Amino acid sequence: MKTKKIILYSLLALFFLPCFSQEISRKARREKDKILKVNLIDSLMNSKEFVFEATQVMPLGSAPIHLTGNSNFVKFHPDSIESYMPFFGRAYSIDYGGDGGIKFEGKPVKYTITKLKEGRGYEIDATVPVPRDIYQLRLIVSPDGSATLSINSNSRSAISYYGDIVKFEETIP
Repeated sequence: MKTKKIILYSLLALFFLPCFSQEISRKARREKDKILKVNLIDSLMNSKEFVFEATQVMPLGSAPIHLTGNSNFVKFHPDSIESYMPFFGRAYSIDYGGDGGIKFEGKPVKYTITKLKEGRGYEIDATVPVPRDIYQLRLIVSPDGSATLSINSNSRSAISYYGDIVKFEETIP
């Protein structure tokens, strides 16, 4: 009887031991991934070269709209900013027959990246003049890479986007 108990306890120990060791490695893997993501975001912000990809848009005074399957981005370079974002809202004065989105490419007259206190992420402010308009962009980036982009324009109502910061290689052309 005693040997049966010993065999039973041994089998139970062998059965549950891998579960506990796997849990520890899962936690360690998550922590390692978090540290790698923070380091990636830091390096992208220091290089001033990254892409914001939106997953959700918040038009002024309207419900959020999920952007699935749409190609949308704002590419930040040290000397230029390129936008290809959808727009939902009120346009005050735009060219007739336009495509309706916030699409531009230009050299910013203001482009600052500020690291927020206590490791809370980054704040990017940029002003890009284009023919017939001036776009003011404010991007708040959290340490994990999620971000909020607000765009103000002279000819459209303000709009906000939620999404992620990625490297150029990870984007869809």
